[in-house]
Amino acid sequence: MTASRRTVLGLLTVAAASAAASGSFGQSANQWFPLKGDDGKPVANLRLPVELTAQVDALPGLLRIGSATPDVTLVEFFDYNCPYCRKAAKDLRALVEADRDLRIVLVNNAILSPMSAQAAKVALAVLKLKGTAAAAEFNLALFAEPGKMDGLKALDAAARMGAEREQVEQTADSPVIGQALVAQMRLAAALCFSATPSFVIGGAGVLGYPGPQSLRKIISAMRSCDQPAC
Repeated sequence: MTASRRTVLGLLTVAAASAAASGSFGQSANQWFPLKGDDGKPVANLRLPVELTAQVDALPGLLRIGSATPDVTLVEFFDYNCPYCRKAAKDLRALVEADRDLRIVLVNNAILSPMSAQAAKVALAVLKLKGTAAAAEFNLALFAEPGKMDGLKALDAAARMGAEREQVEQTADSPVIGQALVAQMRLAAALCFSATPSFVIGGAGVLGYPGPQSLRKIISAMRSCDQPAC
């Protein structure tokens, strides 16, 4: 599995520059809504420009899980080497399985290492070749793998699922997949998402993983008052 080091490093630079410009996401001042995580601590969140959040649906390579006609959509920007994303993966799947009217949209934000970008490309290739159901299963499979995830481990996982390894690798290294990953990461950088995971819901950006109970409350608030907290 090969990856363009220049592209990956360029993306990391863009993300780092955006984070530096926006300041620390851990500050309690970054609270548009008074959200609290499952641990009772304040959850950083900010108002996002509608012109940017409107671009999410047009991104190539999105993995959409859950309702085809949702009343609430939760968008997660994630990295395959993020331990909090690993925890969130199972929780989010449980949420969408229990909630018939919820849609979760998964967007790659492979900012933690070049290995993350390689794994993301393989996942995008599986989505392109095998469709949504296989890609959703593959997403969980990658997070279930122990240790650091990279392109070779992702290819191994794809082969175990029955995909043709050489075809997946060639697709992952194709320009269309590279462009899809660039588009997803550029939007994440524009939204100032230097923390993974980060979420978009109701015009708000939620930075970091607040936990499943907190997300349930946010989703419930969206249904009650059309914003993350009422």
